[in-house]
Amino acid sequence: MARTWFGATAAVVAVGIVVQLFVTAGLEGTPFPDLRGRLLNVFCYFTVQSNLLVAVTCLLLAVRLDRRSTTFWVLRLTALVAIAVTGIVFHVALKGLQDLQGAAALADFLLHTLSPLMCVLGFLVLGPRERITRPIALMACIFPLCWAVFAMVRGAFIHFYPYPFIDVDTHGYARVLLNSLLVAVVFVGLSFGALALDRVLLRTRFSVVEGAGT
Repeated sequence: MARTWFGATAAVVAVGIVVQLFVTAGLEGTPFPDLRGRLLNVFCYFTVQSNLLVAVTCLLLAVRLDRRSTTFWVLRLTALVAIAVTGIVFHVALKGLQDLQGAAALADFLLHTLSPLMCVLGFLVLGPRERITRPIALMACIFPLCWAVFAMVRGAFIHFYPYPFIDVDTHGYARVLLNSLLVAVVFVGLSFGALALDRVLLRTRFSVVEGAGT
């Protein structure tokens, strides 16, 4: 069941990204007039990068659940927290900014709603447990910092920012840095929250097993 769920989660992400690329290829009037530029820009979004991490880690879990590599669990926790942040920020701050239809609405739903739900539910219900440690929780916070630096440096050259809250041209560096700091605080909180929750769920599972054996 766990491997099937993780495989399905990876498949949802794959379909969502393919549909998004198809939609983006047909767009006109964007800051990227050539097809190559439009398609490459898709992979600069935090949403897409988070979903790619989800797809890779879930696919690896679908192949084999018993993974001990620290690198894998850093990526797994990074994917889990990043996709949770994606879902939260989108539904709190970004959802009402566009009125999408057809394939665009489908890609939006798959990458911003269904993928986060499936990834988080997979962690809560299926685990695997007892893999997250404090060093892993800390290392999982590297990704959003690197992405924020990348987005601001890239934006300074091409004057395009993937999300309004990180648009330096509109808000200035002070406001954008504050916005990024708030997201970073959420990311750190979710990382260590996942660590604490993993331990609680592990103890709960053992309690249930012990109770069933008495």
